[in-house]
Amino acid sequence: MGFRFGGKYGHLDHGGACPCHNPQAQKLFARINAGISRRSVLKGIAASLAAPALGAVSPAFAQASARPLLLRNVGIFDGTGSALIHGQGVLVEGDRIKSLVPAADAVSDAEVIDCGGRTLMPGMIDAHWHSILAAISQVVAMTADVPYVHLVAAQEAERTVLRGFTTVRDVGGPSFALKRAIDERRIAGPRIYPSGAMISQTSGHGDFRMRTELPRAPQTDLSGAEQAGISAIADGEAEVLRRVREQLMLGASQIKIMGGGGVSSSFDPIDSLQYTEAEMKAAVAAAADWGTYVCIHAYTSAAVRRALACGVKSIEHGQLVDEETVKRMVDADAWWSIQPFLADEDANVKPSPEQRAQQEQIAEGTVRAIELGKQHKVKMALGTDILFSPTGTASQGRQLAKFARWYDNAEVLRMLTSGNADLMGLSGPRNPYPAKLGRIEAGAYADLLVVDGDPLQDISLIADPERTLALVMKDGRVHRNTLPA
Repeated sequence: MGFRFGGKYGHLDHGGACPCHNPQAQKLFARINAGISRRSVLKGIAASLAAPALGAVSPAFAQASARPLLLRNVGIFDGTGSALIHGQGVLVEGDRIKSLVPAADAVSDAEVIDCGGRTLMPGMIDAHWHSILAAISQVVAMTADVPYVHLVAAQEAERTVLRGFTTVRDVGGPSFALKRAIDERRIAGPRIYPSGAMISQTSGHGDFRMRTELPRAPQTDLSGAEQAGISAIADGEAEVLRRVREQLMLGASQIKIMGGGGVSSSFDPIDSLQYTEAEMKAAVAAAADWGTYVCIHAYTSAAVRRALACGVKSIEHGQLVDEETVKRMVDADAWWSIQPFLADEDANVKPSPEQRAQQEQIAEGTVRAIELGKQHKVKMALGTDILFSPTGTASQGRQLAKFARWYDNAEVLRMLTSGNADLMGLSGPRNPYPAKLGRIEAGAYADLLVVDGDPLQDISLIADPERTLALVMKDGRVHRNTLPA
């Protein structure tokens, strides 16, 4: 989990790049997670399923159309090109795109949706998301009943898809039950690629214990965060193998490990190296045995280089790497999942000189990292890493639109659709959604957005979904439709 400048953490943020280790957050984990046993997680999800619709999902969500749907009168961004395709409509049958249909052709049994000359594009993908932890604030988390945390997560899942994000890669948290409920169409939400618990060494970036909880003994209970499935502390090759395999058993599509410190962490400095090569290779081997990969939290060159040497395939963050390390990413054919941690108009003023210096370091590193990634043609994936911010989740599209400072609009949209989809496909046989994502072509999932305007010309359109998304479709089911009848 990384730092999000601006409204990302709000009151929880106290100046570092990753707020999950500050004293308030640790108290939060102690309060929320000590009670979230496997049983209470299921109770929370059960409560969410018992609730009526939690947002503005179209009634069409409850039942798929009995007829094929033909979306016509559109300019199509197909997820891979750099210009709109005109003179074609998109025919949807079930949960897939059946074909592109010439505008002059009729489809006799189809229900026609006239898009009024708007832009049709694939649903967007957030490559670094926390489904359970994004929208719960510190105050509410410390005072609410545990099932309420899951009710909020279910509500936020619905809001996420209504913002146009039809797929997310969840890189830390117990999202398995939420994913199942969405997949079973009990509630609305994006496709979730779950990592499950973040695997961390003792004193690592996923060790949320307080100093008073040490030392750990064989008879010691798991910490609250471990009981919740947020993190799993593992030391030595045998423990790493066990914890990775547990997440695979639960249904992880990829594995998340912690390879270095965080700026605001209480007990692991950002320059610390976490996991020996032997431990890291054990995680990679266990994932590879199941046909999938490991992604890693790492900021520094040393942490990223060790990860690459051990076969890790996705670097999360990496804002402090040097150019030689970037070249090694290319040589290793690894992905770089980066977030817009910027000291811009959204940034909070930090209370201490030390914190302001850290903020500047990460912000400067973000700019430099994106420039290096583009220069050396690293496979870049874009994500937000919004965490503990009920108001910040609404900025999801706006934050990703900021990448247009370095890439042209078409490049940003390609990365948010077909590009991030290629990273999702790295899960191989553990991919829970094997059809094509992020593309408008025959056989792809019918995850479609109708945008009031042309995002290839104005990328800010993805920042204001309430105003600009006239139609949101996932799995061929309409979640929002404000198009004129």
